[in-house]
Amino acid sequence: MSMHETAVLVEATGLVKEYTSEGRRSRVVDNVSLTIRRGETLGLVGESGSGKSTVARMLLRLLEPTAGRVCFDGIDVLRASGAELRALRRRMQIVFQDPYAALNPRMRVREILAEPFAIHRVQPKGGLEPHLRTMLARVGLEASALPRYPHEFSGGQRQRINIARALALQPSLVVLDEPVSALDVSVGAQVVNLLRELQREHGLTYLFISHSMPLVRYLCDRVAVLRGGCLVEEGDALHVCDAPRQPYTQSLLAATPELPVR
Repeated sequence: MSMHETAVLVEATGLVKEYTSEGRRSRVVDNVSLTIRRGETLGLVGESGSGKSTVARMLLRLLEPTAGRVCFDGIDVLRASGAELRALRRRMQIVFQDPYAALNPRMRVREILAEPFAIHRVQPKGGLEPHLRTMLARVGLEASALPRYPHEFSGGQRQRINIARALALQPSLVVLDEPVSALDVSVGAQVVNLLRELQREHGLTYLFISHSMPLVRYLCDRVAVLRGGCLVEEGDALHVCDAPRQPYTQSLLAATPELPVR
């Protein structure tokens, strides 16, 4: 991956998320600030409940922060509305953890992949059908998948469909929310390698959410470590993974085995 292009694409400052239940406030993200540079992969790691997915959803404005600011390519995401927000949605996409739950079981693959174009009223050059075939080929699937339903595919194939849908409108940023944790190890390794190839081919910027430090070491340029909603360590991925300063980061490294990726 080329790192000579270092312009900041996403900048989040002082993100806070609180929930109130029975009169008591619970802070699940506490003053998190981070940047994602154009063309890089930032790993966001931590154990379950550390606030990783909450941070990601605030960056995409799927969740409204209690406090803080998010800037995407110079645009204040939290103040955007109407046409400006719809335009931002095209440029920011997400691939979820569960490849089956993320797909409507009543929709054929053709409808699933065509939906982003209908929502944003975009007509691909050369027509929709040829473009859908190209989208599938890009993620290693045959055009024969188009008339089929999600339940007819394996977990790895479903996640490839999710990735194809996320890339449909040529986004700048893709949030990958533990995209291989629900897959078998060998299948997950194939999906990770596909993600690397797609990033090189399309100049994508990734926010990669994971609890696996070895996987982050393989895929990411930089890493930010969350614990209890707080950012506890941040830096170059190889440095953080090979010489972590924090005992918590060391415990994450000790808890996950290497993946068979090359």
